Amino acid sequence: MENLFIIDCGEIVLREFRVEDVDAIYELTSQPEVYEFLPDWHSTREQRLNWVTNYEIPSNKEFLSAIPDISEQNYLKLGIILKETGEFIGFCNTGIKEELNEPNREIAFAISKYYRNRGYTTMAVKGLVKYLFENTNVELLNAIVLPRNVSSNKVIQKCDFRYIRKIEIEDQQYFQYILQKEKWRVQNTL
Repeated sequence: MENLFIIDCGEIVLREFRVEDVDAIYELTSQPEVYEFLPDWHSTREQRLNWVTNYEIPSNKEFLSAIPDISEQNYLKLGIILKETGEFIGFCNTGIKEELNEPNREIAFAISKYYRNRGYTTMAVKGLVKYLFENTNVELLNAIVLPRNVSSNKVIQKCDFRYIRKIEIEDQQYFQYILQKEKWRVQNTL
């Protein structure tokens, strides 16, 4: 993992995508428990290889080189890696959600069905939020979650995001949550 961007989150680390992650990402996004809530991530292995190689890795490099001013950057896609085994068990990303009014940077995530209900997703989201608020010019983060996605709604709430409204995107209702840097700062200095 030399020369790769990493955020240490305790039992897991967040690490920028590598070409070697393609099979793990493909397997994860082929799980019905994942693509039910993130249908845009469902792909063939060949599509996934193309996306990781030609879009996601270069986008990560551009994002990381722009820090602290990431206002013009779209996505940072990080794998959730189990420290004990080095296994790729999920992802936690930040990007621009064009369907939202500015500021429209969001947090999105997924975890393998084999690693749910262990707190890893909450660790990942908290780790990425902390990094963004401490190292970039981000002042507000969004999370968009389908109401029926009970687990993701719980993760977002545990990470101190505040529900603000229902929003319709592509004929589906979502809950929109926000987290402001100043509120996060206050909560994390108590």
